[in-house]
Amino acid sequence: MSKGAKRPPGGGGHGSGRGTGGLRGRNVKQKLRTARGRKLSSTRWLRRQLSDPYVAEAGRLGYRSRAAFKLIQMDERYGLLRPGARVVDLGAAPGGWTQVAVERVGERGRVVGLDVSEMEPVAGAEILRGDFLEEDCLERLTVLLGGAPGEGVADAVLSDMAAPATGHRPTDHLRIVALAEAALDFAEAVLAPGGCFVAKVLQGGSEPELLKRLRLSFRRVHHVKPLASRADSAELYVVATGFRGRPEAEAAGPEG
Repeated sequence: MSKGAKRPPGGGGHGSGRGTGGLRGRNVKQKLRTARGRKLSSTRWLRRQLSDPYVAEAGRLGYRSRAAFKLIQMDERYGLLRPGARVVDLGAAPGGWTQVAVERVGERGRVVGLDVSEMEPVAGAEILRGDFLEEDCLERLTVLLGGAPGEGVADAVLSDMAAPATGHRPTDHLRIVALAEAALDFAEAVLAPGGCFVAKVLQGGSEPELLKRLRLSFRRVHHVKPLASRADSAELYVVATGFRGRPEAEAAGPEG
């Protein structure tokens, strides 16, 4: 664990499965008075935030969002963030996943948080502002990770990105799968053999093309709903490990 790293609540390391178990069943309900003029939806959101043990624990440990615990739990289960690894966090703002990545890869690792929006610095990480779909962003990332164009420069690509919700579930599903597919395009361009990929999707829909691509590019593919995901949330994550290499390179075969 790197200098100044925070230990996940409940202890435990890679594969222990115990790091956030201590949060379950904790009663932290707090009363919330409805302010005059506040919308009912806002009141419900505030009440949920105040009674959420992950929100409280994130504040106590200095994480920028409760989402940090989702990555911690997936890492504990699948060993995604190994010491010395090179990690790219897509759509990184506000930085919770970037913070976790820095802690887990240690001082020998490298972490780049990438977002189109401006983001506060994260100690131990490089923050890159830009659109990951643009070629110049890929070139800048390659330099930051100390690689050369055309070679695998990352060991993990993480994406907690989600398009703004429309309230129409089929539309929201299509939009988030499109983001996951774009993130996979990026991952296939930067991952080194054996690397891993994590992206958010939604329950209740079909993403056969995405899964087909993942199974071609990676040795193992899982759907995961971390304990830190709210029970009423439709979010799932695809976790793919054991990157085989860029499919187009394999399809081309040896020269001559």
